[in-house]
Amino acid sequence: MKSFHLRKSKKILIAVYQLWRRKKKRLLPAQTKEIQNDLRTLQEEVRKKNRDGANYMAHKCIDYANGILKKNPFEQVRDFILALAFALVFALIIRQVWFELYEIPTGSMRPTLKEKDRLIVSKTDFGINIPFTTKHLYFDPLLVKRSGIIVFTVENMDVHDPDTMYFWIFPGKKQYVKRMMGRPRDIVYFYGGKLYAIDGIGRDISDQYQLKDLEKIDHVPFIHFDGSVAVAEPFRSSAGNAYQMAVIHQMNEPVARLTAIGNNRFEGEMLHTSRIHNRKYPPVKNYSDLWGIGNYAIARIVPKEEIRKFAERNGIELDETKYYLELKHHPDLKNLELGRDFRGRIRPQFILNTSIVPLNDAHLKALCDNLYTGRFVVKNGYAMRYQLGGQPTTASHYLTRLEGVPDGTYEFYYGKGYEIKWGGTAKPLPPNHPLMRCGAEWVRKLFNYGIDFDRRLAFGPHFDTSRFVYFRDGDLYVMGAPIFKKDDPALQAFVEKENARQSSANPQNPYQAFVDSGPPLDQNGKIDVEKIRKYGLLIPPKSYLALGDNFAMSADSRDFGFVPQGNLRGGPSFIFWPFGYRFGVPNQPSYPWLTIPNGLVWLAACICFGIWYVIHRRHHKLPLKDL
Repeated sequence: MKSFHLRKSKKILIAVYQLWRRKKKRLLPAQTKEIQNDLRTLQEEVRKKNRDGANYMAHKCIDYANGILKKNPFEQVRDFILALAFALVFALIIRQVWFELYEIPTGSMRPTLKEKDRLIVSKTDFGINIPFTTKHLYFDPLLVKRSGIIVFTVENMDVHDPDTMYFWIFPGKKQYVKRMMGRPRDIVYFYGGKLYAIDGIGRDISDQYQLKDLEKIDHVPFIHFDGSVAVAEPFRSSAGNAYQMAVIHQMNEPVARLTAIGNNRFEGEMLHTSRIHNRKYPPVKNYSDLWGIGNYAIARIVPKEEIRKFAERNGIELDETKYYLELKHHPDLKNLELGRDFRGRIRPQFILNTSIVPLNDAHLKALCDNLYTGRFVVKNGYAMRYQLGGQPTTASHYLTRLEGVPDGTYEFYYGKGYEIKWGGTAKPLPPNHPLMRCGAEWVRKLFNYGIDFDRRLAFGPHFDTSRFVYFRDGDLYVMGAPIFKKDDPALQAFVEKENARQSSANPQNPYQAFVDSGPPLDQNGKIDVEKIRKYGLLIPPKSYLALGDNFAMSADSRDFGFVPQGNLRGGPSFIFWPFGYRFGVPNQPSYPWLTIPNGLVWLAACICFGIWYVIHRRHHKLPLKDL
């Protein structure tokens, strides 16, 4: 017979006592009396701390629990269901109101948060959430920090595939994690990967969006130059079913109207959208001026042979370099045509301006040293995005071929390659690993295909590699690094050629040079309030601009629009997996702990715990009632 400690004997006493109280009305009087006497004896032995006597009576009481007091199958199922339901409801309420554990599913917030990171998310950073709604019992908008990370539900938002299941049982809406880069009534303007901003009364708040700790994190005002297109009045053209009229949306807001003029050509006009534009100013005339879109270009690396015809057609003299950086920039509503994208969809497309920058060996080495990619899976020599789960969704000839690379999951950041192991932990690749070769053709492949790993996106005149290029204070940045310094002869020659092309272009077919327009500052180096009010993005009331740190791979406000205030749920407070340099508080402005919502929720939790403790003590304190 197993010997029990006094604490164990006490637990047996209380458990059997609860069973006896439930069933005593269905027992014979003699049985009730016998069990009551034995329980009383066990209680006395426990109170006298007589271990041997308590042990003997505890075993006797266990016999009652396994015999006449044993729950029937119905009671067992009922109690299990009730306990599970209570636990799930309790857990859901805690997740909604207090805190929850969260796993990062995508790379949209890299390098701050990576795939498979585990976080503790506080739900009391900004207010007190009303469970299972997009409302707050209390909310303080001043607690939402500029440049802070927010967690929000996508309920009632224009998000693809918003549904999920909690605990594999309860239907709900997904939650996104992004960085808050625009508070209500802020006006932001994009230049050089950074945000220049003023608040509602015109004060310069750019320093709150350009924190030193976030200097390696850049932002771009669009995902695609042509945004998303809402179709109206379809008609038939030589290309197939097309549009008589269409509207371009950026930030999920209508910004331009397109009208077909025949021969698969379109002309457009900018719209005045008061939600995102200062109503005191007329509509922006040029699409490229909107929010600083013209400050950015998309890029790919092409060999000299592929660019030769373009150079001859535009009178550009090529030098001896073997590779060029091809740039597409400055969308214009006067230069649109009807075409098919890589998915075969018919839609209006901008005829973008094209520039080429020669790449010498030093530039290619700099690109290699600053290379970043999406997380990708290599299987049988083919690479595909990590989100595909290792299963290609396109024919293999559209996937990226990486010869000689072992099967596995990989990523590049700041020029360093990593293999992703169990649980999302990253192991640096050795210098002799096949992925770490730094030849020109290898850099070209990883640069052109390294975000989506779908080669179709890098083909044709309308390529979209998600590689963005921009000027910052005279330097030309690629992949967040100044690959071309302002004193680089190659960059100086490029700027001269760009200005010459613009000045000599036919007025009927103008060319917009891709040169540094400079930050939105006046002659004194102060913020140019008028320029930002005229061209900047106005954040609507009770709405927030949510951007991913990894602008090349983030579905964020540029896609689904602004986040309503009611959708804000909280913010991540701690990264507890994986261990490493990112373990701890995420890279963001610190949120104060002593706040009204935090204090009220913790007070409510303490009250609930106190009530539970009193009830628990009442049912577990000796002597027990009825004994």
